[in-house]
Amino acid sequence: MPLWKQLIISVALLFLGLCLWVYMSPGAGRSLVQMGVPEGLVAMISAGEPEVPSGNGSTARGQGQAQGQGQGQRRGGGRGDQNILVATQPVVMAVVNDRLNAIGDGEAIDAVTVMPQASGMIAEILVTSGQKVKKGDVIARLDSDEQVILRDQAKVALRSATEKAESYGNLKSFSRLEVLDAQIAREQAELQLTTAELNLKRRQITAPIDGVIGIVGVSVGDNVTNASAIVSLDNRSQLLVDFWAPERFVAAVKSGMAVEAASVARPGQRFSGTIDAVDSRVDPASRTIRVRARIDNPDDLLRAGMSFAVSMSFPGDRYPAVNPLAVQWDGQGSFVWQIVDNKSVKTRVRIIQRNSDQVLIDAPLKAGDVVAVEGLQRVREGGTVEVAAAGADAKAPEVATR
Repeated sequence: MPLWKQLIISVALLFLGLCLWVYMSPGAGRSLVQMGVPEGLVAMISAGEPEVPSGNGSTARGQGQAQGQGQGQRRGGGRGDQNILVATQPVVMAVVNDRLNAIGDGEAIDAVTVMPQASGMIAEILVTSGQKVKKGDVIARLDSDEQVILRDQAKVALRSATEKAESYGNLKSFSRLEVLDAQIAREQAELQLTTAELNLKRRQITAPIDGVIGIVGVSVGDNVTNASAIVSLDNRSQLLVDFWAPERFVAAVKSGMAVEAASVARPGQRFSGTIDAVDSRVDPASRTIRVRARIDNPDDLLRAGMSFAVSMSFPGDRYPAVNPLAVQWDGQGSFVWQIVDNKSVKTRVRIIQRNSDQVLIDAPLKAGDVVAVEGLQRVREGGTVEVAAAGADAKAPEVATR
């Protein structure tokens, strides 16, 4: 095919494609007019609906789009004028948690190391480790043959002195001085018998208190003195726990206050008690004060020497408390949106204490005031809001933090 035919066919196809583009695309006519194509030609191609500029510089369709945009803007403006929907909660009054936690060591309320009152050989042991004894129960005995003999001798001497004194008193042949000497001899014999019986009694090693026997440290046949430790004896019906409290609790900790203790040996269990004593001075090195607590041990679960985690709660100052979601931040610090007569008011706050379910704040708020907790993104100072939470105006109860 000759070249000139190919050119004619190409131009025809190009023209047909251009016509199809103008007919199918509403904005194609305006583009061709801007490129310099005559408006009449474009109008013919676009089947009598040319999208060419009108006398005021906009197409008919452009005017429709502008009109639609204006209506959309008016509708958008209407949405902007609507009230902002927020959820609210009332402010409550709460007490600041002021809690003391410390580690202390326990000891039995009564604890003694039993020692003999005389020297000698252990003749008998009457208790075993872990046995409960009462005050006065015999724990062990020393050999007492010599003391028995001395007691019997003292009895004989007393009987002789008593008969002599009675005889001198009944007969008139003795002088008053001889009768007095006989009476004195009888009294001396009584004292000697008392001494012999005491020495014999001291050969028995007895429990000085009620308690539980520890490990017996001697065996039968051991020679002991009055400085030898026979056994330890603990009364652990109650335990005394000594711990050290920081100086700032000096005025708060008082005798009789409640205390809780937990032991590593009894995980998950807490034991109640009271403060038994508070030291009279603060340690200048550690700036702490020694405190002694008394813990009940009715089931005998605790032992002397255990370590305890001691905790105490103290009533603190009262502050307004709000939901943690209510607290917001900006460049000047923290604040909440207080809702007053369906208007949002930015109220500055200072956080006192954070808890899991509420935040204690220092702010000009009182119990029953309403603050926003949800829908805060579009809230503005002095803006009108619509409250979605039911019962927001109900009187708020006063609660205390745990």
